[in-house]
Amino acid sequence: MPTVEINGVEVAYARTGHGPPLVLVHGAGLDGRMWEPQLSALSEDFTVAAWDEPGAGRSSDLPAGFGLADFAHALAAVIEALQLGPAHVAGLSWGGTVALELYRHHPELVRTLLLVDTYAGWKGSLPPEEVAVRVEGARRMLAVPRERFDPVLPGLFADGPPATFTPLLDAMAHDVRPETMGAQLLMMAEADERDVLPAISVPTLLLWGELDARSPLSVARAFKEGIPHADLLVLPGVGHVSNLEAPDRFNEAVRGFCRAHD
Repeated sequence: MPTVEINGVEVAYARTGHGPPLVLVHGAGLDGRMWEPQLSALSEDFTVAAWDEPGAGRSSDLPAGFGLADFAHALAAVIEALQLGPAHVAGLSWGGTVALELYRHHPELVRTLLLVDTYAGWKGSLPPEEVAVRVEGARRMLAVPRERFDPVLPGLFADGPPATFTPLLDAMAHDVRPETMGAQLLMMAEADERDVLPAISVPTLLLWGELDARSPLSVARAFKEGIPHADLLVLPGVGHVSNLEAPDRFNEAVRGFCRAHD
């Protein structure tokens, strides 16, 4: 498992395959293992890297005061460690918000953006009353004793977790660090990345589950209006974690988009 160090934080990432780099950025309460079907299928065409962000998976604990820009700089260090030039960068949910922050600070490292069921931060994409409900839910989640901590957010799948990936999802949930998830969710609540959208000049794919209850299609349409020349592709019958709910269709969409812009 390769690692890269940035300001004393060890960041682990999986790397497989050969070809143009494709970097995968996971959601909150997850780690790089969520990209298992992409690491397998897309490595035939790309050098695929999936990080464990600081505070998750096999990476170091989240330092005190670590902010959204720090996540972006750490992700930049992973891309630079690949030594393959600008990368296709795909981020799902919270990972898409991190990818937007990466583009803010390091646009030269981004060949294309694939924004998947994501947000320009909750503040930048959701009504204030919805943000308030989510913050209160996060606070209740984090207030329980550690032995009862459950990091699974509601509305992740259109029809329940896919049975094939239930053991993987359970393993990731078991390893979630409450301090990390609390920081992620509060950063999401405060983040507003809308000012980044009109500055995006790289090819951008908006890949969305039709039945996403957490980041509904209205958010995707706002992205399409805000980003010049962005393409929107909707996966029918799929919810928020679309890469696990419909991996074959997801992989086909990613492969086709990245090949078209190599």
